[in-house]
Amino acid sequence: MKTHLNTLFVTTQGTYLAKDGETVAVKLKNETKLRVPLHNLGGIMCFGRVSASPQLFAACASAGITISFMSETGRFRASVVGFSPGNVLLRRQQYRLADDEAGSATIARSVIIGKLANCRAVLLRAARDSSSSERAERLQTVAKRLSANLTDVRVGTSVDRLRGLEGEAAASYFSVFNDLLIEPDPAFRFTKRTRHPPADPINALLSFVYALLTHDSRSACEAAGLDAAVGFLHRDRPGRPGMALDLMEEFRPFFADRLVCSLVNRKQVSAGGFVQLETGGVQMDDATRKTVLVAFQERKQEVITHPFLEEKTSVGLLIHLQARLMARYLRGDLDTYPPFFWK
Repeated sequence: MKTHLNTLFVTTQGTYLAKDGETVAVKLKNETKLRVPLHNLGGIMCFGRVSASPQLFAACASAGITISFMSETGRFRASVVGFSPGNVLLRRQQYRLADDEAGSATIARSVIIGKLANCRAVLLRAARDSSSSERAERLQTVAKRLSANLTDVRVGTSVDRLRGLEGEAAASYFSVFNDLLIEPDPAFRFTKRTRHPPADPINALLSFVYALLTHDSRSACEAAGLDAAVGFLHRDRPGRPGMALDLMEEFRPFFADRLVCSLVNRKQVSAGGFVQLETGGVQMDDATRKTVLVAFQERKQEVITHPFLEEKTSVGLLIHLQARLMARYLRGDLDTYPPFFWK
């Protein structure tokens, strides 16, 4: 386990990344702007028109450093990864369970329980902190509804049924998302979840942070020897990292959603930092994107106690620990997959 998996984010258009000894050289117009030691990195994320040398690809693949290429809005395009260190028996078991309805439902159930419990915890925390009794009541009402959803999920026996319950719970959760925002600029009011493209600033923030979290989850899968493309809740689809999406479900409310709300509530982002596209979508400008990236990295460095392992770790390593717990379950070392519960 690495002590902390740092990520290099490259957002300046026209940047070129090259291998320079044992470092990554970040170049712009043939001028080296930055050098970062390879041994300090766990991943590299490139947004928009950013390219890299074949020599850097080889060095990163050998060192277990994932390079992800994203659109300027944060939508995943491709990644460069090396040979997986996981043994073939682990992946064979992952494939067998993915093809088994009961086996898939067992894991999907644990993943959804973790996600809904964390959604509920986020709402209850916001209700306790709220100065408005009406807002607190709305949040508590939906939290009770999520408790009922959790009861139903625990007895769900099919993946389709579990997906339906997760969808109902997600709709309830997002129905009070505005109540997580404290007197926001009207531009940040949330109406509904929109993805491709995000239709407003708040959805642009959510999509971008989810994309960052997906990158970390893909890296966690590869590092643990799992196939990032083969999930249990998220079924096979070309280009979709199903296993990575399964793992990150538990972290959407506790990590991503709270980070977005914090950025808005603390006025670290403003409506002027978003651009309306001709296609109808909304994207961040460079300054806003950098603000989000800094906040994302700072949040990852916070220290937390893992509820199952009962050990202190950084928030950024939680998803890697969960990937290893998933691998242990698949190998038969654990009776069930223990999701992450935020307290």
